[in-house]
Amino acid sequence: MPGPGVYRPDPSEGITRPADLPQPQIISSGRDAKRHPCPRCGHQAYRDKRQQRTLHDLGDLDAWCPRDLVVTYAQHYCTKCRKYFSIDLSDWPHPAAITPTG
Repeated sequence: MPGPGVYRPDPSEGITRPADLPQPQIISSGRDAKRHPCPRCGHQAYRDKRQQRTLHDLGDLDAWCPRDLVVTYAQHYCTKCRKYFSIDLSDWPHPAAITPTG
């Protein structure tokens, strides 16, 4: 039976000041449609605003640095219902969104 994996020392060991920690890797994703159907009535609603949310990930074990997953999403206004709604983000972050780009 093979033994455990190779021990990889933690490069942040001994760091006592948060400012000395590595800067996070920023990964962007977007759900910013100009038009989206209203979940109440199905009317095609236009984008009213753009918002951003950030999910802080503990880190990339290969690079030993934290990651910030930033998603830009649209807030829409339905003129028929006179209600605001946002695009559904319940399935976010999708594994493809976590893959760094560029």
